[in-house]
Amino acid sequence: MDFQYFLELFFGGLTRGSIYALIALGYTLVYGIIQLINFAHGEVYMLGAFTALIVAGILGFTGFPAVGILLVAALVAVVWCAAYGYTLEKVAYKPLRGAPRLSPLISAIGMSIFLQNYVILAQTSDFVPFPRLIPEFDFLEYIDYIMGPSDLVILVTSTCTMIALTLFIHYTRMGKAMRATAQNRKMAMLLGIDADRIISLTFIIGSALAAVGGVLIASHMGQVNFNIGFLAGMKAFTAAVLGGIGSIPGAMVGGLVLGLCESFTTGYLSGNYEDVLAFGILILILIFRPDGILGKATVQKV
Repeated sequence: MDFQYFLELFFGGLTRGSIYALIALGYTLVYGIIQLINFAHGEVYMLGAFTALIVAGILGFTGFPAVGILLVAALVAVVWCAAYGYTLEKVAYKPLRGAPRLSPLISAIGMSIFLQNYVILAQTSDFVPFPRLIPEFDFLEYIDYIMGPSDLVILVTSTCTMIALTLFIHYTRMGKAMRATAQNRKMAMLLGIDADRIISLTFIIGSALAAVGGVLIASHMGQVNFNIGFLAGMKAFTAAVLGGIGSIPGAMVGGLVLGLCESFTTGYLSGNYEDVLAFGILILILIFRPDGILGKATVQKV
């Protein structure tokens, strides 16, 4: 019985960590390119959940099967949030690219507050029920015994998404251009790479990944609220720092480690400590290993 409980906590931690990893990838992609922490990224995750909710509500009257509704809602959320990410970069960050570092940081916090209040005015400040669209898997009785079907879908989708991103970054022409821009933007521009286009693409990809996470977690939890993006965004930022900000494998590892730590803390101690643990880890990492688990120390040339 104890081993079964351990497995439930383990897979629950992987599920939670997979969502953190998807959001953390957006943080680490943007930071790797322009050394900016996009604190509005969590709100894009929240917008993805609300967009999927609206689409699911519309399609629910058409007789669509639940799986079809989930796929269409996720696709629309990804496109919509990618457009939001592109717009955020053009409106809030590009005009401040040559400004002191504090200016784009304040702009990011301002956009986060703006998007929260925008959703409150456009929707509601209350929790809204989200339809559970993930089907049951009767042929996986043992797996279903220790983890729900939504956990399995989140794990598989997150894993496939992260693998696809890794392959894109390492083996496509655009991915190589992103790595070159992250390494030395000025040199990349001298070699003919359009840095502005690469930065916009980075925001688009990061926002799309956040949208996937928002749709999955909303369907898993069965509810959505305007504030879900803030706490999830802060924890994903913690995961990115834990793994090594700017490192794509580090964001994945950091998200999974944080999710497992929170799950076991909730299971064996109390759920009241999970937020304390997350931000306690952030403080310890910043003090003792600011480069993170897989991060590399940067040398400042003077």
